[in-house]
Amino acid sequence: MRAVRFHDYGPPDVLQVDDVPDPEPGAGEILVRVTAAGIGFADVQIRAGLMRSVLTGLPLPYAPGFEVAGTVIAVGPDVDPAQIGRQVIGATAGGGYAEKAVLAAAALSRPGTLDDHTALALLGQGTTAVGVAEAAALRPGETVLVEAAAGGVGSLLVQLAKHAGARVIAVARGERKLDAAERLGADAAIDYSTPDWSERVREAAGGGLQVVLEATGGPVSKTAFDLLTPGTGRMVVYGTTSGQAPQFAPLDVYHRGVSVRGFASAVLPPEHSARLLDRAFELARTGELKPIIGAALPLAQAATAHKALEERTTIGKTVLTP
Repeated sequence: MRAVRFHDYGPPDVLQVDDVPDPEPGAGEILVRVTAAGIGFADVQIRAGLMRSVLTGLPLPYAPGFEVAGTVIAVGPDVDPAQIGRQVIGATAGGGYAEKAVLAAAALSRPGTLDDHTALALLGQGTTAVGVAEAAALRPGETVLVEAAAGGVGSLLVQLAKHAGARVIAVARGERKLDAAERLGADAAIDYSTPDWSERVREAAGGGLQVVLEATGGPVSKTAFDLLTPGTGRMVVYGTTSGQAPQFAPLDVYHRGVSVRGFASAVLPPEHSARLLDRAFELARTGELKPIIGAALPLAQAATAHKALEERTTIGKTVLTP
């Protein structure tokens, strides 16, 4: 079968399509013919070597990809053969950018009303978006800043905040992304690569912000933090796409009287993650949540997809189609 792998860490062009043996499902596993594989920012960080301190001993060559949709074509020795033919989505331990992949037998049946690409857009990013929105405890009439508002999670958060009755200020880079955020319902869309972006946010908010949904880290996080209304403002940190930690200090939180909490779907109990994903699926089925599929590319263009993610030119979810 064909699979995308890298033989050493480096820029996107280290990704290549190799011919490799078909994987075999073991105990408690199923083999899936992949119809779509999701690309996440973690894939980019692993390929670039930024996760080596966390993922020690990663074997090279390595096949990235953690999100898969497809059809069950074989099962492990202890798995009911009736699973064969089932359409599923699930998380792999790696190797998702391939024609075939192994998943746990407990992989989710894909909701029949959702196509593969939509289901993949909700598998990880939908779970995160719903979890972040709940952690923020959004209330009607509040003003909410959504960072990276045209990204896979950010685009969903814009919609969730609007459904909660909030006024949404979206920040992103470039007219194309700003237009996408406005189409999703943002009340204002501001380019945070411009020097005066914080002043423009403050003007659009009519003062301070009640909520910041923080995904960027670095200087952006400090500027957004400073826009929170003292005494009542709150921030949920769920990512650091800049590769830098947030730049406000614990004493800043204390002196301003605001609250900051983190959200990481990877550390949630399985039942909590399942509930958040079920909620994301429910909202998608009713039309309240509409994931953006920015690009669907063949395996051979995996490097192109990674490059776009690194350069932050992507909108919504990017998938590979074997």
